[in-house]
Amino acid sequence: MMITSTSNEQIKNIIQLKEKSKVRKQKKQYVVEGLKMFSEVPKEDLRGVYVSEHFLKENEGKLQGVNFQTVSDSVFKKISDTVTPQGVLAVVAQKENTLDEILNNRRKNKSCIVVLDRLQDPGNLGTILRTAEGAGVSGIVMSSDCADIYNPKVIRSTMGSIFRVPFAVVDDLPAAVERIREKGITTYAAHLQGEDYNKGVFEKDIALLIGNEAAGLSKEVSEKADQWIKIPMEGKVESLNAAVAAAILMYEAR
Repeated sequence: MMITSTSNEQIKNIIQLKEKSKVRKQKKQYVVEGLKMFSEVPKEDLRGVYVSEHFLKENEGKLQGVNFQTVSDSVFKKISDTVTPQGVLAVVAQKENTLDEILNNRRKNKSCIVVLDRLQDPGNLGTILRTAEGAGVSGIVMSSDCADIYNPKVIRSTMGSIFRVPFAVVDDLPAAVERIREKGITTYAAHLQGEDYNKGVFEKDIALLIGNEAAGLSKEVSEKADQWIKIPMEGKVESLNAAVAAAILMYEAR
């Protein structure tokens, strides 16, 4: 039967997952929206699929073999996180890696790991994941006080990379950087007091340390780095957006 009320328990659950990081952490689930994102979710991670009545009329053939629940258009607008809902939404099981998994599964000879310290903007975080996939990054390591990677805005910004780029969330980032160095990986901190990086500097396994949008890297994290670097600037610009800076360095590493 079609769900026509926002008092339905499944609908309440979706709204809470959409709006509350605490609930996402407790239930270890999150919400993805849109046909492209839905089509890329690993099938074993699906925990529920919801489609609007309008979407069903137009796209029933795209739901072959999928168990789904139909939701009235008005209710779907309530559970959607976008101004113009696409009509399909899924509840997905969270899946994270450990730091050691990322270290052990990195590419041989030349790999790049991105380390994020207290990044707060969901759009930046999602863009970095998306760019990391394009640049062939081995994995992302994040401090636990970064923006919630399962925030709907982050999920949208990744454009599906959330399903393919390994990432780990750690409580002690300085200790994680130390662990990375123990594995023979050279750590480079993006820092305003660093030296201009030169082409060819990233010759071995490396980790790029990217800091908070306003404050940069914490002293505790930057002090763990093997070298401080910065992107050369002209004009009066002192720094770049965190996601843009990360992208430049990731592709230089590639």
